[in-house]
Amino acid sequence: MTDTHEHHSPHGGKRRVNWILIGFLAIAAFFLFSEHRAHLLGVLPFLLLLACPLMHLLMHHGHGKGHRHE
Repeated sequence: MTDTHEHHSPHGGKRRVNWILIGFLAIAAFFLFSEHRAHLLGVLPFLLLLACPLMHLLMHHGHGKGHRHE
């Protein structure tokens, strides 16, 4: 009579599922990028133009609050 005890870590199955999910997402990202590269690269100039007003709004939030250092 042989008695085998298999010791599994409590998070071993979850760790495997996480690696499978990461692999699936990496493959999906590769195919999305390779198939839609023209669309993504065509949007880049517009994203640059959109970044200018957003940076202006977000970076100048401290001006005009009445704190003058003389």
